[in-house]
Amino acid sequence: MALKKGDILDERKRHPDSCGLVVKVMGGGEGFEKIVCCGHELTDADVVTQMGSPLGRKKGELPLAVILDEKKLHPDSCGLRVMIMDGGAGFQKIVCCGHELTITSMQELKFGQLRNPAPPPSPNTSHQGTA
Repeated sequence: MALKKGDILDERKRHPDSCGLVVKVMGGGEGFEKIVCCGHELTDADVVTQMGSPLGRKKGELPLAVILDEKKLHPDSCGLRVMIMDGGAGFQKIVCCGHELTITSMQELKFGQLRNPAPPPSPNTSHQGTA
């Protein structure tokens, strides 16, 4: 049941009565097993090509655009990284590589944030010499 970067899982695909959790895979995913939300198990059978309507989705403790990163807690894992796109009021856990990701593996995604940002330029950038 491996997932790949860019896959979108929508709880509403098979469970229209749910909170409507939508997650997007940002990386990793070879060891993905399931997502548990609202008592439902989401698997690769819940992958959709695009997110459905946002109407009626219920947000929970997981803010939108938050990254859940398996590597943060389990460096020996496949490194599943998912972004919460919508819903999530019933979110319980993600199971991947035998590990459980919960709200404790949350990392906020900020605009312009890079994994390994370049150092800022030195304040003394004046040119010296002749042209």
